[in-house]
Amino acid sequence: GNGVAGIQAAETLREIDTTSTIIMVSKENTIPYSRPLISYIVSGELEDREIFIRPEDYYEKLKIETYLGKTVRNVDVENRKVFLESGESIGWDRLLIATGADPRVMKVDGSDLGNIFFLRNLDDAVNIVKSCDSGARKAIVLGGGLVGFKAAYGLLKRGIDVSILITSPYPLSQVADTRSGQLIRKTLEDYGLAVEVGKSVKAFEGRDGKVCGALLNDGQRVDCDLVVVGKGVDPAISFLKDSGVNINRGILVDENLRSSVPDIYAAGDVAEAPDIVWRDNRVNAIWPVAAEQGRVAAYNMLGIERRYQGSLGRNVIRIFDLDFMAGGIINPPDEDRYEVLSVYNEKEKKYKKLVFEEDRLVGMVLVNCVEQGGVLLNLIAQRRNLSSRKKELLDREDYYSMLRSYR
Repeated sequence: GNGVAGIQAAETLREIDTTSTIIMVSKENTIPYSRPLISYIVSGELEDREIFIRPEDYYEKLKIETYLGKTVRNVDVENRKVFLESGESIGWDRLLIATGADPRVMKVDGSDLGNIFFLRNLDDAVNIVKSCDSGARKAIVLGGGLVGFKAAYGLLKRGIDVSILITSPYPLSQVADTRSGQLIRKTLEDYGLAVEVGKSVKAFEGRDGKVCGALLNDGQRVDCDLVVVGKGVDPAISFLKDSGVNINRGILVDENLRSSVPDIYAAGDVAEAPDIVWRDNRVNAIWPVAAEQGRVAAYNMLGIERRYQGSLGRNVIRIFDLDFMAGGIINPPDEDRYEVLSVYNEKEKKYKKLVFEEDRLVGMVLVNCVEQGGVLLNLIAQRRNLSSRKKELLDREDYYSMLRSYR
């Protein structure tokens, strides 16, 4: 993989070890780019060349051997070989798996029609733009997660008529709570995006090989000439089947990001690694987590022990004129040890929710007050006892004087 986990690992390896052979395999035939920015290509706010984060001669300068545009077929643990779909094989002494995630495929009639896209990589974004430039005018986006929202935002900014179909009662239901989700929904609708809740597609209809409509679960038919599927992702680890590497949702790793097989490590969206808040192993598929895991894995691959401190799930997103941030446990289990405090200013559309577990901050939701998020995330990560400061944390907008007392 040559996403952020892979490149951070490669750069760390080369910085410390200037002589060993580093080989990078990626199914994408490109230099590294910022995946979080691809929706801005759809919106027209950025050109594809503007999201590259390394120069053209990146691999050459770091003396990295590359197999770009290549897909891994399987990993032979016993003989320490990676086999590619092309028939090639590559030997290794240490192996890092940072292959990212694959979008979930819809298994309905017509899902193979033209102009039905995912929005997972640079090629997806470029192809969506080509479809718009070729005359697509009415789009539906399936899924109310981050990918679905970003796709809908990009298409709306491009002037396309967009409806977003979600099965949940509000957008971003995996990272927002009910109050913030409803605020997000209203903002989207205020800016012209039709949000259809409780809706899913049963089949697509086509004309001349391209999608022209969708049949919904309630019997309704919707015209469309472009579809973006954003129904979530899964770690890209199918090639590890029968390899002997222990897998749950992702690759199970220890605090050194080492898998169950010696000398095989994992980082990024494939790694089911220690989580600070839940205190078990989780996949936290976000950019900063992937970058840190890539660096930590590289040290351990070289025999320099580095303990991964654990990930903390969080998301920050601007939704037109609404700023949203959430982290940690958003919707806690209905158990006595959790306490939820919240405050909502309807006039200013400001909302703050704090989740405590036995006097320690473990989660937060912020709407239009995200400048407080950095401090709160640090308090979550530090697991401080805040028994006497809960109300102060909720009511304060400026944490400066409060933080001084912790020094």
